[in-house]
Amino acid sequence: MKTSLTQYTDLYDTNRAVIDEGSAPVLNALRPAAREALAGASLPEKGDEGFEITSVNSMLAPNYGLNISRINIPVDVADTFRCDVPNMSSLMGVVANDKFVPTAGLLRNLPDGVTVMSLAEAAKAYPDRVASLYGTIAPISNPVVALDTMLVQDGVYIRVEAGVKLDRPLQIVNVLQSSVPLMAVRRILIDVDRDADLRLLLCDHSRNVGMDYLALQVTEASLAPGARLEIYDLEESTATTNRLSLTYVRQQERSAFLANTTTLLNGTTRNRYNVDILGERCSTGLYGMAIGSAKQHVDNSTVINHRAPRSVSNQLYRYVLDDDARGAFEGLIEVFPDAPFTEAFQTNNNILASTGAQMHAKPQLIINNDDVKCSHGATTGQLNREALFYMRSRGIPEAEARTMLMQAFMVDVINTVSVEALRDRLRHLVEKRFDGTLGACETCRLHQ
Repeated sequence: MKTSLTQYTDLYDTNRAVIDEGSAPVLNALRPAAREALAGASLPEKGDEGFEITSVNSMLAPNYGLNISRINIPVDVADTFRCDVPNMSSLMGVVANDKFVPTAGLLRNLPDGVTVMSLAEAAKAYPDRVASLYGTIAPISNPVVALDTMLVQDGVYIRVEAGVKLDRPLQIVNVLQSSVPLMAVRRILIDVDRDADLRLLLCDHSRNVGMDYLALQVTEASLAPGARLEIYDLEESTATTNRLSLTYVRQQERSAFLANTTTLLNGTTRNRYNVDILGERCSTGLYGMAIGSAKQHVDNSTVINHRAPRSVSNQLYRYVLDDDARGAFEGLIEVFPDAPFTEAFQTNNNILASTGAQMHAKPQLIINNDDVKCSHGATTGQLNREALFYMRSRGIPEAEARTMLMQAFMVDVINTVSVEALRDRLRHLVEKRFDGTLGACETCRLHQ
């Protein structure tokens, strides 16, 4: 019986030489193991425990095209600057479908000790360094990781050497643009060395409204002792864009990791963060917000493994859903026996702005140690009617009052962004999303 995986394993079996030729030996070396891992594997319909609302199997079932022959597909790179953040000087590179295209400014302004380049090119230029990390953080026992590993030909390689601290963020813009349905398979490999510091802004956009796209992306990040990494992930795509994004992070002692994931416009999205805390005195923050209307689906799932003592983690995710939108949050904190004095906190808050919207929440704690401070919880409800009544009694129109309350609901997530210009930009984008003037969503204004 054929499954959605079968079309991809058949493609690989038939075109292995072509796929290898368009990539690099280090990436090619792991393909056979990934192919073997997919033999007899199945993709979850509703998550491993029947929880998530979106089916990976259904997302991968359509017959998307893959550009395994590395044909040049024209992409309007200039349009990517529509997500540029005013007043924020950043280094920018573009991923056109699945090909990394550094901008002239990036090549000209990269400081010493910082490498940003095509993953395939990095695998040829620095094979030992790339091989020491690639495929060692994201497990191919996960069928989605295995699928990415089997098919990926390129991506982005980012390395910050010991002690180097970038004085401005690095921005990578992912653009999907094609005249036919397309699946872009990407890999991001991040290597932050001892006491180094990196702030990374990832922006996802789609061109050709109405075209079916699937973005399959796996990110592996290694944080050496004392390293700091912040990832700000912003999706502003289309209703016909599906996204499968898995991020795996490995933290050594005294390292700090922060991720803020924002979904503003999309079709179906599944984001997963898996963080392994391997050393003492680490800090980890996972934050996210999603605004859904029409028939958008947004799933965020997180796993934080506290494997060493004296570390702290915080999670905060908030959703506002309208129309027939659906959302899900599944968060797991596991404290291992060798991790006393752990502090771990997880919160998920949600607002349903219509009777057709649905939210599924599953916060989880697994604690194998008594010397910890941990908490978790989730709430789902409607806008505060008393606050709405108060604002209307002061002469604020109902539509404006609802928008103001929904914006205020997202403030705590936005405030986790350390870059002031980006915080301001997110506030502006959230405001535009709620009033229906953001990009392709001008016709899907949230009910007021």
